Amino acid sequence: MRERSELANQDRVFAVDLGGTYLRIALVDGSGKIHHQLKQRTPHGDSPDVIVDALACAADKWSNNGRFIAAASIMVPGTVDNDNAVVVQAPNLPSLTNFPLKAVLEERLDCPVLLENDANAAAVGEMWLGAARGCRDVVSVTLGTGVGGGVILDGELWRGAHGSAGEIGHTTVDPFSGLKCKCGNIGCLELFASATAIVRMTREALPRFPQSRLRGDDLDAEKVYYAGRDGDELALSVFKRFGVYLGIGLANLINIIDPEIIVIAGGVVNGWDLFAPHMQHEVNERAVRVTAQQVKIAAAQCGDNAGLLGAARLAFVRLDSE
Repeated sequence: MRERSELANQDRVFAVDLGGTYLRIALVDGSGKIHHQLKQRTPHGDSPDVIVDALACAADKWSNNGRFIAAASIMVPGTVDNDNAVVVQAPNLPSLTNFPLKAVLEERLDCPVLLENDANAAAVGEMWLGAARGCRDVVSVTLGTGVGGGVILDGELWRGAHGSAGEIGHTTVDPFSGLKCKCGNIGCLELFASATAIVRMTREALPRFPQSRLRGDDLDAEKVYYAGRDGDELALSVFKRFGVYLGIGLANLINIIDPEIIVIAGGVVNGWDLFAPHMQHEVNERAVRVTAQQVKIAAAQCGDNAGLLGAARLAFVRLDSE
């Protein structure tokens, strides 16, 4: 493996967002500038080799174009062990569970490899170049298909004793709902404050809103958002409920962690104007008042690149410490 002394200022980190549906890859320099980027469907199969091959192919292509890859930083939608060597759990990529991804990629790519949870990486990206710049105590909440979270305390990622800190999506906000989460719990925040939840709550409430335009099997969160923007009462009621439950979850975070800022990321943030007032109302009602008045809640600024930037930043920090 190449020695750190070989690295120069123009080196790049091979940053990877290994999602259950899409694989996003970027070459990022030390200032956060993205030089090359691609997005493709994530290959699936019983063997993790298809994923390793896809990553190696992209790295080889960019390396052959004269770009020296200093390190690779892979973010996964699941739990990574404390040594950043093995994916302990990745529900959407089961072939990677307990697979020594770090060691295999280091051999294939001939460079250091870092593994990180995707929500953790997004939190670092927003602290580096996004809404949380200048902050040292940050919570990032990603609202997408599910709900992810990343916690940074005194400028350092807080992974917890077993590598699973920040799972805000699986905190309980309604134990009497009867709704069972895929994690096995009842009443998780993810069941009320995710894109999946928006679709489910819309379908559940449809009989009460016969005039709504939100019908059909192709319903998705984006359509609910556009309907809400146009004043559809069903959509507005769903986003109100969404905001209330999100606010309960955030109030709990504020009372436990007392961060400087909570950054809300993910595609659902497009509906900010529809849910934020209800979210803020619950925070004001439920969080310790003097604290709630000081904690900033803001939409993310790095968009889909937050995780890629955060993954790259973590790799550069690791390289500089070696």
